[in-house]
Amino acid sequence: DKILRYRPSARRFPVIVSQDCGHAETAAVIASYGAAVAHIRQPELGDVPVPPEHRKFQGYYRIARHYRWALGQVFRTFRYRAAIVVEDDLEVAPDFFEYFQAVLPLLEEDPSLWCASAWNDNGKEGLVDAGRAELLYRTDFFPGLGWLLLAELWDELEPKWPPAFWDDWMRQPEQRRGRACVRPEVSRTMTFGRKGVSHGQFYDQYLKFIKLNDRFVPFTQMDLSYLKKDQYEPFFLQQVYSAPEIHLEELQRDSGRDSGPVRLQYRGRDSFKALAKALGLMDDLKSGVPRAGYRGVVSFVCRGRRVFLAPPSDWTGYDPSWS
Repeated sequence: DKILRYRPSARRFPVIVSQDCGHAETAAVIASYGAAVAHIRQPELGDVPVPPEHRKFQGYYRIARHYRWALGQVFRTFRYRAAIVVEDDLEVAPDFFEYFQAVLPLLEEDPSLWCASAWNDNGKEGLVDAGRAELLYRTDFFPGLGWLLLAELWDELEPKWPPAFWDDWMRQPEQRRGRACVRPEVSRTMTFGRKGVSHGQFYDQYLKFIKLNDRFVPFTQMDLSYLKKDQYEPFFLQQVYSAPEIHLEELQRDSGRDSGPVRLQYRGRDSFKALAKALGLMDDLKSGVPRAGYRGVVSFVCRGRRVFLAPPSDWTGYDPSWS
């Protein structure tokens, strides 16, 4: 309902609902939207052959199979040039479409960007600057949860699409190939999906606290060229490494009187995880990349203050063994 309410144009944003479960009640709800949506059905509904030790992960194999089929339909059968992927347990913000419409040209112009996501993994209330909903970032972490990709990326991914765990596969260096994703300061999606294949992993601790943006930002009227790598990277790194370094105890004692950005430095995997945990950030790493991180740096707000959780300035790249 929110997607149909907020989309600015049915012609520019046709909605395709891809159903995988063969569930009659679900099909009836989709049909009730009539011509407002196109309803397609994944034809293979049987179990996917899985290695014996993965029997309990059958759901993840079915999800990967469905993604491959549905994206194949969008890009091969319907021949769209770009698509926004939204799972059925996401609610979208009023400027969801405005955001994606504005970042689409960036993906087309900057080969160092491979997707854009509506999601900030550390987007809990209190960790974001809700008054700066227009802020956008580059991130080396693939966030998913409402994301935009071009047909060219599907051409690249489809031949090697994995049998399961597709999102973590996207986070591997072989797929990412040094490219980044655009993500917002304040999420443009939120999930209400506590029940699901992942059995609510992270839901009660993080996901249900993600702040959904509630005010419309006119992104299409803004100059977003600052997100292109050659402009973004020097500016971002200068911001991070010119911020004074402080220790966790000082930050936790901070009364909020000082307002300038500060930097917390981590020196290894365990140090990163300990600091992230203490600050309420997601502390897991995928192929060595922290959630929402860019060049190893995670940007967030603590007690109203911008904080950069950063590696030393001589950082040379992610270590996939940090996983």
